[in-house]
Amino acid sequence: MWRGPVVAKRRDAVNAVKWKVFSIHAKLIAVAAQKGGDPDSNPTLFTAVYKAKKDGVPNDNIDRAIKKWTGEDKSAAQIVEIVYEWYAPGWVSVMVSVLTDNKNRTVANIRHIFSKYSWTMWESWSVSWMFHRKWVIFIDPTKHSYDSIEETIFETNAEDVISEDNYIKIITSIEDHHEVEVYLEKKGIEIMESKLDFVPDNEVEVTEFDKALKVKKMIESFNEDEDVVTISTNELISEKLDTEVDEFIEKNTFRS
Repeated sequence: MWRGPVVAKRRDAVNAVKWKVFSIHAKLIAVAAQKGGDPDSNPTLFTAVYKAKKDGVPNDNIDRAIKKWTGEDKSAAQIVEIVYEWYAPGWVSVMVSVLTDNKNRTVANIRHIFSKYSWTMWESWSVSWMFHRKWVIFIDPTKHSYDSIEETIFETNAEDVISEDNYIKIITSIEDHHEVEVYLEKKGIEIMESKLDFVPDNEVEVTEFDKALKVKKMIESFNEDEDVVTISTNELISEKLDTEVDEFIEKNTFRS
């Protein structure tokens, strides 16, 4: 059976994800470069370039991103970081970090997604006081055991290690994360992903299907937005309910 359209849709989806990854790296590099365009003398830029290369971003893209803040690219629009915060259904706290060169476009998109699944955006510090900004490193638990990771990070400045269903999380300060990552790689530990995130102090359990569905659909919509870098929440959904919601989303997405 010919499946051309299906293959094309999958290819387009993969390309869209790749484009967003490249776009986010470019913005992170551009923002870091405001402190200097030489990675050797700018640790923040060094880290941004290092991560971009790990994700396969071409050198030309990296060079153009650096020029956006060093002034060499006179046509480049200023890129700024904005963090939006509010309560989602079930009183789940949400923090969304964006990098944008068009604040009007971004705030319109964020408000649209938020109003579709939740209430009105709250004032600054309405939920952010419940989070701390940390660097989070993700490890595949099928390749490395929790005990081995815990033993390894004992030799670093990592702050915590947490075992979850699909990954092991290592929490570090913003200042120490690069040294921790380099140490892990030297020890042969493969890093699935690492990112700057808002880590919640407490979690809120969501037990109702409709509320869990809205929270997951909201996160999905934010992930699709070109300017969104991270979405941080404090919801706690049981494995059973999480599976039910995922199956419902997949079933209805397939039929649409």
